[in-house]
Amino acid sequence: MNASLMSLELMIVGGGLLLLLIDLWTPQENKRSLGYAAAALVALTLLWSLRIDASVTQYAFGQSYVLDPLALFFKRFFLVAAIVILVMSVDFADSFKTGVGEFYSLTLFALSGMMFASSANDFPMLFVSIELITITFYILTSFLRHRMGSLEAGVKYLILGGLSSAIMVYGIALVFGSSGTMKFSELAQKAAGLTHQNLFLIGALMVVSGLAFKIAVFPLHVWAPDVYQGSPAPATAFLAVGSKAAGFALLLRFLFSALPHDLIVQWSKVLMAMAAITILYGNLCAIPQRSLKRLLGYSSISNGGYMMLGIAACSQAGSSAVLYYLSGYLFSVLAAFLVISIVIRQVDSDDLSALAGLPQRSPLLATALTLSMVSLAGIPPLAGFFGKFLLFKAVLEQGPAFYWLIGVAVVGVVISIYYYFGVIRAMFWSGTPANGADIRISVPMRLALYACVMGMLYLGLFPNSPLDWATKAVGVLKY
Repeated sequence: MNASLMSLELMIVGGGLLLLLIDLWTPQENKRSLGYAAAALVALTLLWSLRIDASVTQYAFGQSYVLDPLALFFKRFFLVAAIVILVMSVDFADSFKTGVGEFYSLTLFALSGMMFASSANDFPMLFVSIELITITFYILTSFLRHRMGSLEAGVKYLILGGLSSAIMVYGIALVFGSSGTMKFSELAQKAAGLTHQNLFLIGALMVVSGLAFKIAVFPLHVWAPDVYQGSPAPATAFLAVGSKAAGFALLLRFLFSALPHDLIVQWSKVLMAMAAITILYGNLCAIPQRSLKRLLGYSSISNGGYMMLGIAACSQAGSSAVLYYLSGYLFSVLAAFLVISIVIRQVDSDDLSALAGLPQRSPLLATALTLSMVSLAGIPPLAGFFGKFLLFKAVLEQGPAFYWLIGVAVVGVVISIYYYFGVIRAMFWSGTPANGADIRISVPMRLALYACVMGMLYLGLFPNSPLDWATKAVGVLKY
């Protein structure tokens, strides 16, 4: 047992507990600034992670915890996301009537769950990390207790999250009952002889279905729009990028470490169907939306479908494309939510009409949101374009049987251009703004916006290094 391998997680958990204690003796007027302390801790943890050798695979706790290039890639991903989320939370703190310090601590606990998920190497670690993430989000999504929409979001997430956990636990039980092991390494050795057992196959599919809830793809995807609309903006943003990335980290680890490649190839039609249905559902339902957060909820569903293209490809190129796409998605979505969190507080509404005249009120916010929408639509030269290109390329390499899936994905991209550019139209060509006053932006929020814009541009214009990092990360998986 080598607990020192968990130094990053221990720093975050310890910081969350310490923050709860400090909150007890902090005057109410100063509690808001605790978010900057939490963000500084996360930034320090990110710097500490750079000292870890990413080329060596190490295990702890009987190989239930693995620290390898894939785990490190996702840990750094989550840490970057959390820094922006905490900065956004400080700016959003005026909307919380009570519990500001608790919100920061819960964000850190959710972050620790995501980091544990990236290193999960057996079913107990997988389930515990998933539950740590999910339970904290039960609270974060309903944190605006004085708003009925937030409470409704929390209840819906609780019910559907409990359903997905039940499906996953039952699937784990079936896999364990048929294989006699919960460790991914041992399961990989035995799984080849279990591929003809219906009990094992049903259990494995149920585990995949449970993970589908985290990444908001078919068949457990319908929760996203309602929860996104009702939750506080920082919680929604963390749910959109962190929780989704954790789900893909676990899905990649389970499919390409614990199961034989031949079985995954047999399941390719199932994975293709999941991707196609998710893409069409997300994009078609986003067209009539007026709520910005609800629109991004459907966008999250469709983007989960695009990333499922890389999973369905069952190749190293497909998996590395998923990681690259997630990186671009991180900066694009965070930029959108940074803008939304500022704008909706000006008029107390997330309707598209709240964006009217935004270029005159704040050119920085208008520029950041425009670039975010362009990137999510997959228009060059931003990160979203190259991410979709890599996913399409990985699928095309699998042969003619996958061409229809590319056709569905292209249709989805065309549809998405309409509603993404509808957001841009609402900013530039929607007449008189509801509130014509200039919007003031704090220095930390400005820095966060600049970082997101730079991330979108860097990933789109200079993709070689990020793609190389992603390729090395998925090199530990088996294809």
